[in-house]
Amino acid sequence: MNDRTVLAVSGPQRVEFLQGLVTNDVTRAANGIVYAALLTPQGKYLADFFIVGEADRLLVDVAESHASLLLQRLTMYRLRADVQIAPTDHVVSRGTGPAPEGALPDPRDPALGWRLYGTLDVSDDTDWTTLQVAHLVPATGVDLTPETYILEAGFDRLHGVDFRKGCFVGQEIVARMKHKTTLRKGLVRVAIDGVAQPGDEIASGDRVAGTLHTVAGSQGIAYLRFDRATDLHTTGARLVPHAGDIPDPS
Repeated sequence: MNDRTVLAVSGPQRVEFLQGLVTNDVTRAANGIVYAALLTPQGKYLADFFIVGEADRLLVDVAESHASLLLQRLTMYRLRADVQIAPTDHVVSRGTGPAPEGALPDPRDPALGWRLYGTLDVSDDTDWTTLQVAHLVPATGVDLTPETYILEAGFDRLHGVDFRKGCFVGQEIVARMKHKTTLRKGLVRVAIDGVAQPGDEIASGDRVAGTLHTVAGSQGIAYLRFDRATDLHTTGARLVPHAGDIPDPS
């Protein structure tokens, strides 16, 4: 089942319009694809998406679950900008095998293969949940929620934020977290020994340490306090974090 919606942003001010709103540099989509997000003024996550440049418009590839919200917010910000925003009938195909003609590489991580925009779904049978957990790529609506700060979700590592492009909604908070603070929480891969479900509370000893999000077999993505990333467990499982995902406190 295709779970993506593609919006079209057209009009002579389309690049300028999105450039002032989203976390990444929209000009880089002129001949390709970029990954970006729209945030609240408080710097928290609203939606993540891909922006694809075409000759006379920009395509915005967003999870179907967040498409109405994104369309509503973009329309609200449009004001007097000379842009038009509308859904399209494009189908998003994805795969990790040989890329079809016209496909674009997923900008988040080379392991995530390609994306293609057209009228038919030619996706392959990649197990996306397992792949995204293996590469610590957060899932919309599961690992990325209204409480998410994008740097805690690894957006800099996933090429989803540009700190040189200038202002965007929530930029001040993101820049402060980047340059003036040390992250104390974030998404981490965990090995699961036992039975655990998305949403399970994670404890370190007798203290709350975080929450389990995406689960794929014996692996998962968890949101953790880094200073409590030892002796981790849920009610039904023990969890061992991937050492490389915990920042060095020094």
